[in-house]
Amino acid sequence: MPKSVFDRDYAFLPQSAMLNFEEIYRLASIFVGLGTDKLRITGGEPLLRKHLERLIAMLAQLRTPTGQSPDLTLTTNGALLRKKAAALREAGLRRLTVSLDAIDDPVFRQMNDVEFAVSEVLDGLQAATEAGFESIKVNMVVQRGVNDDQILPMVEHFRHTGHVLRFIEFMDVGSSNGWSLDSVLPSAEVIAQIQQSHPLHPLDPNYAGEVARRWALDDGSLELGLIASVTEPFCHGCTRARLSTDGRLYNCLFATEGWDLKTLLRNGASDELLRGSIAALWEQRDDRYSALRTEATDALRKRRKIEMSYIGG
Repeated sequence: MPKSVFDRDYAFLPQSAMLNFEEIYRLASIFVGLGTDKLRITGGEPLLRKHLERLIAMLAQLRTPTGQSPDLTLTTNGALLRKKAAALREAGLRRLTVSLDAIDDPVFRQMNDVEFAVSEVLDGLQAATEAGFESIKVNMVVQRGVNDDQILPMVEHFRHTGHVLRFIEFMDVGSSNGWSLDSVLPSAEVIAQIQQSHPLHPLDPNYAGEVARRWALDDGSLELGLIASVTEPFCHGCTRARLSTDGRLYNCLFATEGWDLKTLLRNGASDELLRGSIAALWEQRDDRYSALRTEATDALRKRRKIEMSYIGG
């Protein structure tokens, strides 16, 4: 959330405009009943939400139609993990993704416009490990000419940690991140750069529709993931929907508008009506922004899209 946009005078949502935990739980239960098998808590920064562990505990009680627990995970910038990791684990969270775009402080601050240091994120990762989290992914968004010199240092740092290091192509999410096609470092170039220092090999996907291409260093010291949503769009296999904190459903990360589920909730809609509305919205989706994005589609890229801070990654 760049300070040039979200400054001290920015009018943030009042608490009453946001879904409360009970409303989030109710919608999540309907999604799970419709076949959703993964729930990701994201942001903005989700750990800024007071008593988030209470929501985690509620969601951890959900069961799919086959009686299985949905895969419950959370994405965070890691700054508050030292304080929150144990409570999140105790509440039932099993997986974590931590965003870290550089191991060097000046580059990290340039990428993220934040007040904290890399050491706080690394301390948060350590706290998560101590709390018992075994499946931790570290996400690095790569921007050509800004933090691409951090690829190998990140690889070196996270070898032998047991974490999965993932590289994400810089995307034109929202309208405030100054994106241009020239600033995208293709995932193929990331792999080529790593391969110059470390022999590696591809791995099979963990599941159908997985967005990351998996690789591993030949010595077994690190698993890598490459998310190439710009150069290798995966719209055709997308299985994700996003529910914003103000109760709107977005079918695409690059959406311009969402469907208002909060009003239905607060106007007394039954579970059956909510279920039917969600199913109908999903069935009519035709979003494929990444597949359409090219150098020639200036009008497409310049349309005002929802900011990442509203609907997460």
